[in-house]
Amino acid sequence: MSVKVENIYKLYGRQKALNDVSFDIQAGEIVGLLGPNGAGKTTLMKVLTCFIPPTSGRAVVCGYDVMEEPLAVRKKVGYLPETNPLYLDMYVREYLKFMAEIHKLGKNSKNRVEEMINITGLEQEQYKKLGALSKGYRQRAGLAQALIHDPDVLILDEPTSGLDPNQLAEIRELILKTGKQKTVIFSTHIMQEVEAVCDRVIIINHGSIITDAPTAELQIINKADKIISVEFDREIDQEELKKIEGIHEVAKEKNNFYRIFAKGEEDLRPKIFNYAVEKKCVILSIKLEEQSLEQVFRALTNDVVKEVKTL
Repeated sequence: MSVKVENIYKLYGRQKALNDVSFDIQAGEIVGLLGPNGAGKTTLMKVLTCFIPPTSGRAVVCGYDVMEEPLAVRKKVGYLPETNPLYLDMYVREYLKFMAEIHKLGKNSKNRVEEMINITGLEQEQYKKLGALSKGYRQRAGLAQALIHDPDVLILDEPTSGLDPNQLAEIRELILKTGKQKTVIFSTHIMQEVEAVCDRVIIINHGSIITDAPTAELQIINKADKIISVEFDREIDQEELKKIEGIHEVAKEKNNFYRIFAKGEEDLRPKIFNYAVEKKCVILSIKLEEQSLEQVFRALTNDVVKEVKTL
């Protein structure tokens, strides 16, 4: 077991940042940690990296308890915080050498610095100051420092935040490459990134885990359910529409566009047409949607779908 979290609580005064969080992560998994702002993702990462202690509960990384053996945990973990803590007046190569010395790599320092420069694609930038690098290359430098001591677990907090599409693709490829040898946990708000990179997704909201499933399984978490998008010519009464048997929830998106969450296998479009005729309104468009990971995330974290099937 690479990471094991058991009944973790974290309180900031009266605020409960983490609420009875438990999960296991096997070696070699790439796990996406999702949730809205303030959900508890960063707090959880700080607990796993020994930056803050849990109020109660237990977290074990590579066999070491974060409370009892924090130095041993830190040797096993590479961490890139959301605010990349670089020394901007240092040169790239100088900075990586400095980080290698902090980790006491000794004679292996020079080789590791060269390896990290090559792995993270910093060859062209290695003689520049960190402060002169673009956001994408600063992220690469941050990843290089997180990997310099060859950790078993890599924890990344919003590693692609603020990157352009090309930089995002490059960092994503680097995470995939790294994940072949290590356990990777990273938080993100980019759903396409999770679908492309992660083996598994943990969604956290209000400090509690609301879903923990393989990525492919999460995309079909309500396989029998259907999402029907409808545009009417005028505003309709959502509560009346919900009275149609099989409709679980109705969410108004914008103007007179509605997203209808339906339970069961029945195609409810004929019933919706009948409803429109009865109410003397016109349907401008209607179609069935496939549930994307983004839609599942929005439904779960916004409580649009109240019931989540046990996986």
